[in-house]
Amino acid sequence: MAVDEASAKAKVISSDDTNPQPILGFQDADEALPQYHIEAQTSLVERPLRALKYGEAFAVLDTYGDIGVFPGPEGIYFQDTRYLSRLAFTVEDQRPLILSSVMQDDNGALSVDMTTPDIRIDAQDETSLPRELIAIERTKFLFRATCYDRIGLRNYDTRRRTLRIAVTFDADYRDLFEVRGTARTRFGKRTVQVSSPSEVQFRYVGLDEIVRTTSVHFGPKPVRIEPGRAEFEVSMAPGEHTSLFIRVVCDSHRAFTSAPSAERTGEDSAAALSRASGSGGDQPTRGLPEGRVFARAYRDSRRDQRQLTAGITTIISSNDQFNEALCRATADLYMLASRTQEGIYPFAGIPWYSTVFGRDGIITAMMALWIDPNFGKGVLRFLAATQAKTVDPAADAQPGKVLHETRRGEMAMLGEVPFRHYYGTIDGTPLFVMLAWEYYAVTGDLETIKAIWPSIELALDWIDQYGDRDGDGFVEYARETEQGLANQGWKDSHDSIFHADGTMAKAPIALCEVQGYVFAAKKGAAKLASLLGQEGRAETLKAQARDLREAFDKAFWCEEIGTYAIALDGEKRQCAVRSSNAGHALFTGIALPERAEAVAGQLLSTDGYNGWGIRTLAKGQARYNPMSYHNGSIWPHDNAMIALGFARYGLKAEAARVFEGLFDTALYQDQKRLPELFCGFMRRRQRGPVNYPVACSPQAWAAATPFALLASCLGLEIEHDKNRIRLRNPILPRFLDGITLYNLKLGASRVDLRVHRHGDDVTVAVERRIGDVQISLLK
Repeated sequence: MAVDEASAKAKVISSDDTNPQPILGFQDADEALPQYHIEAQTSLVERPLRALKYGEAFAVLDTYGDIGVFPGPEGIYFQDTRYLSRLAFTVEDQRPLILSSVMQDDNGALSVDMTTPDIRIDAQDETSLPRELIAIERTKFLFRATCYDRIGLRNYDTRRRTLRIAVTFDADYRDLFEVRGTARTRFGKRTVQVSSPSEVQFRYVGLDEIVRTTSVHFGPKPVRIEPGRAEFEVSMAPGEHTSLFIRVVCDSHRAFTSAPSAERTGEDSAAALSRASGSGGDQPTRGLPEGRVFARAYRDSRRDQRQLTAGITTIISSNDQFNEALCRATADLYMLASRTQEGIYPFAGIPWYSTVFGRDGIITAMMALWIDPNFGKGVLRFLAATQAKTVDPAADAQPGKVLHETRRGEMAMLGEVPFRHYYGTIDGTPLFVMLAWEYYAVTGDLETIKAIWPSIELALDWIDQYGDRDGDGFVEYARETEQGLANQGWKDSHDSIFHADGTMAKAPIALCEVQGYVFAAKKGAAKLASLLGQEGRAETLKAQARDLREAFDKAFWCEEIGTYAIALDGEKRQCAVRSSNAGHALFTGIALPERAEAVAGQLLSTDGYNGWGIRTLAKGQARYNPMSYHNGSIWPHDNAMIALGFARYGLKAEAARVFEGLFDTALYQDQKRLPELFCGFMRRRQRGPVNYPVACSPQAWAAATPFALLASCLGLEIEHDKNRIRLRNPILPRFLDGITLYNLKLGASRVDLRVHRHGDDVTVAVERRIGDVQISLLK
């Protein structure tokens, strides 16, 4: 992910998960608080949270739909700042009794059913209002940087009831990195005022000269209103229903009126985040009753969601629980999708990464290409538009390098953290080129490829000139400043790359998987160059890919551990560590065919596979810790990429095994949603997987994981230039008897395919076909 965020330092190793032994001689970076650490006094597992998102705004709520009743990351956030830090609803100063709290199937809104508790107006009196007489239904959603909240009440008593209802609220304007635990000593100025009988406005003038405002509107007009509190008196006859509305509008603007420079306002490459993504507050509403404002926004948000998902491929299986998991995964993908000037882009995850990440967006788009190639198009165009043009050590940037992360909070704008426009990723650039070929192969969209071809060429030049620091043919990384990330692969924890004895690898570091990405990028770019009539360029790229594959096997294969080493250090010594990184060599095809079974055997050994998934680091390795961020945990997207690699080398049963473990994991998760990661403890009878305390949920590449796993088992290949959809040696995991793919697309053609399992064999039937697409089954 974005930064080094392991919340537990790797202080123990063990031969099993229950008998830890002390590590001897580990010093330096692992003894200090990790860089850009996510601080945790409470676990996100402790209390279920609900997430809403639209564009650059997102909300983290408790199951009531409240914010900040207990310490935690709850809040309404906009552009990496918490615009509302408290919103609590009480009846006669008591929280209601919660009955149910569910996200709608498409994540469009949170629906909460509650009732009043037993209420005593006076402590000496008997209960003034017995519980369960007043029903409370709450609906919350986000749309265009505004959070809409309707609290409906219905009286089921036989007599009139009058209730005192209070809403308390606050806005702390903490930067997201502050919420994560980074300390600050300087702040801007915050003010709050009652701006009308039904509105309170908070205002924060930041040190970055940006004015951030939070307007809290109420309807009907409260009987009392003051900064931080509004009170209502509700009187209902028997059977009567009434509603209260709360609308929270987030906005930002410059604190000065003269035309500012792009550097001062942050409107340079971040301008690619279009106003359509949700910036700038809601639509004009002045003079309208809050009920009408709510209804209109709800209608428009539903239309917006339908438009976003129109025409995508959908899936129905024989397993109702898998259908629910797919429904949630689809909803998560499109909730995390933000509209930019270049197309839709999947923001990485809530709460810590609700912004553009290059690597995350690319991998998510790759895994979802057959569901909706629009993700691929949007990601390619956005990353081409924000590609580095100059050398900037503070941003770890060089010409041609693809963006790692962009942030718009005060700390990023001031340079207190380096992530305003940060390029410290070693793999994003080759992955960008990989995605370009895969997108074309599925869509045949040569117009987009032509438009971004200069960026592809710049990316290839970066790989050769800046990525390969010493001219040995491998791409390495070393941060340019102390503020930059120490490790710049997808495992970017401070302690994730090390030698067999646990000592940290010294930069520049060449990662196993990155060489695979470069190999696949050059192979794909060669095909694109040929399509564009550049045959000489194509032959050069193909030759470079061939040479890299041969050199990779010689440098990275380690007989001692029976798999590929995780990395080479600055002295070209192997980091002889068994890790999931080796599985990416299968994913990209750089692994020699004769190595595939050995790599898979290590990954699926009892040290590598815990019954739920493949660990990032095999048990028994130095620094193994099943509770760590990258040194023994399990990441669904990592497993999905490995499963695709298994399928590439014909290891379909192995792919199905990974699929089955992760499906079982989803069954134990809230809303059947795969999290960003979970702990790597061994699977035990009658117990679910162990959750990670600060994992993002939802998270984009975790949401895309089921689609990649399904494609790996089906052997699904969509080949535009051959006008062919092919299923290569398809199998189905044991939990599926059959599956139907609806509206599978190839160019103008559409097809519905039904796959059914008969023991260990499968049959494929074409249920519907529009166009001349060919369907083939290869056993």
